[in-house]
Amino acid sequence: MPPNTTAPTGDEPGKSGRKKGRKARLMVFVLVLALIGGIAYGAYWSVSTVRAPFPQTEGTLRLQGLSGPVDVKRDSHGVPRIYASSPEDLFMAQGFVQAQDRFYEMDVRRHMTSGRLSEMFGKSQLKNDEFLRTLGWHRVAKQEYDKKLSASTKKYLQAYAKGVNAYLEGREAKDISLEYAALGFTNDYKPGKWTPVDSISWLKAMAWDLRGNMQDEIDRALMTSRLGPKQIKDLYPDYPYSRNKPIVSQGQYNEITKAFEASDDATGSTGTGSSDGPAGTSGTAGTGTGTGTATGASSSDGTGTSALQTQLAGLYEVLDDLPTAVGVNGNGIGSNSWVVSGRHTITGKPLLANDPHLSASLPSVWYQMGLHCRTVSAKCPYDVSGYTFAGLPGVIIGHNQNIAWGMTNSGVDVTDLYLEKLSGDGYVRGDKTVPFRTREEVIKVADGASKRIVVRETANGPLLSDRSAELVTVGKKAPVDTAAPDRGDGYGIALKWTALEPGTTMDAVFAIDKAKDFDDFREAAKLFDVPSQNLVYADTEGNIGYTLPGRIPLRAKGDGSLPAPGWDPEYDWTGYIKPEELPYEYNPERGYIVTANQAVVDPKNYPYTLTTDWGYGTRSRRITDLIQQKIDGGGKISTEDMRQMQLDNSSAIANLLVPKLLNIDIEDEDVRQAQKLLEGWDRTQDADSAAAAYFNAVWRNILKLSFGNKLPKELRVRGQCLWVEPADHTGPADENRKVRECGQRAPDQAQPDGGDRWFEVLRNLMDKPDSDWWKTPASGTRPAADNRDELFKRAMIDARWELTAKLGKDIDTWSWGRLHRLFLKNQTLGTEGPGFLQYVLNRGPWKLSGGEAAVNATGWNAAGGYGAVWVPSMRMVVNLADFDKSRWINLTGASGHAYNAHYTDQTDKWAKGELLPWAFSAKAVDKDTSDTLVLKP
Repeated sequence: MPPNTTAPTGDEPGKSGRKKGRKARLMVFVLVLALIGGIAYGAYWSVSTVRAPFPQTEGTLRLQGLSGPVDVKRDSHGVPRIYASSPEDLFMAQGFVQAQDRFYEMDVRRHMTSGRLSEMFGKSQLKNDEFLRTLGWHRVAKQEYDKKLSASTKKYLQAYAKGVNAYLEGREAKDISLEYAALGFTNDYKPGKWTPVDSISWLKAMAWDLRGNMQDEIDRALMTSRLGPKQIKDLYPDYPYSRNKPIVSQGQYNEITKAFEASDDATGSTGTGSSDGPAGTSGTAGTGTGTGTATGASSSDGTGTSALQTQLAGLYEVLDDLPTAVGVNGNGIGSNSWVVSGRHTITGKPLLANDPHLSASLPSVWYQMGLHCRTVSAKCPYDVSGYTFAGLPGVIIGHNQNIAWGMTNSGVDVTDLYLEKLSGDGYVRGDKTVPFRTREEVIKVADGASKRIVVRETANGPLLSDRSAELVTVGKKAPVDTAAPDRGDGYGIALKWTALEPGTTMDAVFAIDKAKDFDDFREAAKLFDVPSQNLVYADTEGNIGYTLPGRIPLRAKGDGSLPAPGWDPEYDWTGYIKPEELPYEYNPERGYIVTANQAVVDPKNYPYTLTTDWGYGTRSRRITDLIQQKIDGGGKISTEDMRQMQLDNSSAIANLLVPKLLNIDIEDEDVRQAQKLLEGWDRTQDADSAAAAYFNAVWRNILKLSFGNKLPKELRVRGQCLWVEPADHTGPADENRKVRECGQRAPDQAQPDGGDRWFEVLRNLMDKPDSDWWKTPASGTRPAADNRDELFKRAMIDARWELTAKLGKDIDTWSWGRLHRLFLKNQTLGTEGPGFLQYVLNRGPWKLSGGEAAVNATGWNAAGGYGAVWVPSMRMVVNLADFDKSRWINLTGASGHAYNAHYTDQTDKWAKGELLPWAFSAKAVDKDTSDTLVLKP
């Protein structure tokens, strides 16, 4: 409030003391009334809105459709273990229990996968719905249900849906979740019944999140506007096969090669395709061979650059707008999973660890459960526990009574973008114009008029470019592509992706859940067509293994690293690699298997190209080293050792850069003070480490200065903010003059994301101190850099003043955790809702250890700041000698209800790297049970 004077504020002359007192008493009275009203409203909100949706976890409930009683036993963290006498009852109860805890999340997911978000949230989601309808996930899921899945899988999906709908029966939306009560303020949306197709559709969203190299494909093509083939090669270096070993050892290739050569239709060095090829293809062999490298775009190898770049630049806008719930896809995102045989463990039986890295979400994408047939038999074969998705029956990752398994993203290339040449009502294929396949979609909008769109599809998939009016206009006016004789009616971008064809992944889930040995496991994995994953395996007999499943395409021409010309049939897919010819390992001599998104195979020893864009193996190398150090030291590995390995914070890029940084001559005393933090630093990124904070700031500024002003402007960062210097910044005296910049960057501010590809880029440039990449222009008072050491010096200075602005001048108060924080946001109203709802629904921050490409991969995007963007979404260690001694943790908790005790009750422990006991046997579960709910027919 301004002071009570006249001229300076324009207020009336001062009032008498009596009037002042009366006014003060009135204000107090109003405040008291407001407080009383707020308390009353808060009590109403708490009882009637917040607590009403909480699940019943004790006593008895009757569910129409059950054939017998079902016990739901929850532990102290609300994790349910379900016991039933038939699979149908088991999965019906699973649907009911997941709906109790997570139905709002399930409902949002199914609206997203079916392109119906506008029904819930209005016209703000219309563009997203248009894009998701174009992809057609729900349509493909329905085709899977109608034509591909087994009768038993359909029966289990129906039982699950019946359980969800039993929960919904008779409940108003506001009694299901707090979010519905909030949505009820603006529209009359009511949740509809669950269907089996709703469950299947979520697999498509996960496949999109783990879709492989599509982003790299776009980036490489866009780079050709400013960079030549040699420069692009610098930014996409060869995979270091000699340093970071592939998953599958060379010895195992012999078995694959034998199967390949013995195949009835083998064709020598080119390899055979699946007989069940894509529509319109023969299923015959592609060229099959590849180098595992990317060479940049040229008009003689696929498309030219002009038309393609205009389309891809616009496609960035479309992709950037997708909901966060769809996931973050990019360099550095992956997972860790490894298995150690009993030869190297203290128990004499295998240990298996897994921690998938996904974008942070609230509630967590995972839901922990146990699914147990009371008597395991051919009629009721399930005795399984682990992680599943809310909305999906079965268990995705975990163990049953005989085997355990984990997953990491394989990164194989299952997507291709095609530049299509349009002509009238069709598109060009060879020397002909072919009509589009079209369909009309009607999108309903809450509190608004419905919108109709037309989806056009080519032989190479749906036209993504149709979803942007700007792209359509640009396509019509784009310069003539050098690989096409004329523009015709313009260009468009189509997506070919294995997940847009009906598959059998849902069959695979149930088959893996009941597998008894490695043969069962591999047969089940053959059904796991999308997303392609690295599957690690262990069993109670002491065996360990690995297999790569998935529908992996063969290409007649090209290696999938760049968009292809859709008008040239030579770039078609010609089939898929046969499952028996995909890489696998079983009981390797070394006694362990590590998968962390590194190369699956060395292409010199394998007849097919799986991708040209592996992760670069930073995490896999570190995990391998940790295991080997233990073995070489004569020790045996324990469950606790596996947990500690998951928490390893070592920075590989720090090991490379710190010795160089310490040799830089720094004159500025304040910067020199920061440089000294690196002396004696063990190069681990603990949350309380000041050295880790400074080093990561230096690393970020090295990337910014080396590459930021050299990359095309289209390579933007989605929705991030950064701190920037004023042009005349001179040092500490100006530390408060930093400004916060958000949104689209200027053309010279594109930045790399900091994934382990950039580790390899820098590694290869270190012995080229005069490379043009190290040159950067002057900025304000900052001098230009003409070589590596000058750029490093500039980065160290810039990092010092960046952290001064963020953390203060006193470096004794600095810590990595103050920069590297995790905020958990509810994926709908927690990001777009009113402020008070965001306060109610969101949680955080947590100060995190770990970092980019560390084993403890709390990833951050160097282009957008230091906050955690993707994280280990769960962690588990399975003890095959005694399942009850296994350990697990979830990112958040079992519940999706804000203020429920289990909303984020695991997050503090997760952030500290702790694991919870994981009861499996009936005796251990009974001992661990806090609440029991009996479901009766």
